[in-house]
Amino acid sequence: MTNWLESQFSLNGKKALVTGASKGIGASIAIAMAQAGANVVLVGRSHDSLSATRVAIENLGRSTETLVVDVESRARISDAFKSIDQLNVEIVVNNAGSISRAPAIETSLEDWDRIIDTNLNSVFQISQLCAKSMLAKGHGRIINIASLLSFQGGINVPAYTASKHAVAGVTKALANEWGAKGVTVNAIAPGYISTDNTQALRNDVDRNTSILARIPIGRWGTPEDLAAVAVFLASPAASYINGEIITVDGGWMGR
Repeated sequence: MTNWLESQFSLNGKKALVTGASKGIGASIAIAMAQAGANVVLVGRSHDSLSATRVAIENLGRSTETLVVDVESRARISDAFKSIDQLNVEIVVNNAGSISRAPAIETSLEDWDRIIDTNLNSVFQISQLCAKSMLAKGHGRIINIASLLSFQGGINVPAYTASKHAVAGVTKALANEWGAKGVTVNAIAPGYISTDNTQALRNDVDRNTSILARIPIGRWGTPEDLAAVAVFLASPAASYINGEIITVDGGWMGR
């Protein structure tokens, strides 16, 4: 018999949708959702890119569905999500993101638009499309992936910084509108996480040394560090948490 505490952290019988689920943070979150009991809808650029995550989840005895879509495109999101109500999604993790590193003076408007479309516009559009059925049922969880650059300016990443500041704002705005209707909206702000996107930083000896010196825990984070927090925010245990931007950064922001 499941005790009360176990039930508070269980996602049994739930269905979660995770964007950018092919690797890194998104794959870890999707797999963690399945480990907690959820079936998972995987969103990525191709079926092949999602195959490893799909196999890992199905090996846990959970079912998967896939939506192939480039979230940079509003039209493609609309087309891919036109039957989203039929999937009965109760948990949405807006993880898909993109970054481009260049001084502001050299950042092209094409790069600016691409990053804003991927990191911000898709978050609002997917949240809006999925929330329609959640609000009708009076229950749902939306979890956005923000960044430490939701609070700081960063260096040579102007579009990324702008997009992640805005993700924090959208999280709070939607939380204010939907919380009383049973749909909570929160965000996770990762610190320096060891993924493909940060490989160049980790390969730069001087930059890597300076980053580690600033992190009180003394190491880079892992995707699994974030996945556990995502499961918590999706679970009944987090039912009274709404509009929060939770940093998972090894203490970076407290220093």
